[in-house]
Amino acid sequence: MFEDRRDAGQQLAEQLIEYKDHPIVLALPRGGVTVGFEIAKMLHEPLDVIVARKLGAPHNPEFGIGAIAEDDNLTLDEPTVAVLGITEEQIQSIKESELKEMKHRINLYRNGKPLPKLTNRTVILVDDGLATGVTASAAIEAIKKRKPKQLIFAVPVCAYETAETIKTKVDDFVCIQCPYDLQAIGLYYRNFQQVTDEEVIELLKQSKQTSLNR
Repeated sequence: MFEDRRDAGQQLAEQLIEYKDHPIVLALPRGGVTVGFEIAKMLHEPLDVIVARKLGAPHNPEFGIGAIAEDDNLTLDEPTVAVLGITEEQIQSIKESELKEMKHRINLYRNGKPLPKLTNRTVILVDDGLATGVTASAAIEAIKKRKPKQLIFAVPVCAYETAETIKTKVDDFVCIQCPYDLQAIGLYYRNFQQVTDEEVIELLKQSKQTSLNR
């Protein structure tokens, strides 16, 4: 069990030392930012974010049917969409709502600035835990469209089946725990308090300042 997200980030960072040749560290907010902060600090690189949003089912928003990431990269769980009989119009409506929230968060976390240039760079994408992995998959596709040299996904805990899927989408998958029966990500942390927007902004500021001072 991890003490908290920072402890998880420090443990992950030890397994990412081989990628210390000026990678770009991108975290999925909010929880991934706390983990990513420790990784970026260990690798002496600034931390940035890539924003992705889960698309919830029409009558059960907590149940994910897909996700959208920056540049309108949409990933759908097609079998689930078909089983639930969700229409194209419903998907478009949900997507538009999440697009607005995504743009708000880009403005909030990156002052509306675009992602850093990723072409021919090593990119380390970080989150604090994966259950279905649909949001992470959307972010992965958004990054791959920018043609990085290599893409590494780093996460403290991930459901086993999701890990097997994510591995096929990236160049390297670094994970400390891949349980067959995940149940809930929070069970693997002693402290899994929700990360606030204010904490995300402060960690990004600290990371950039520390990088500039080196």
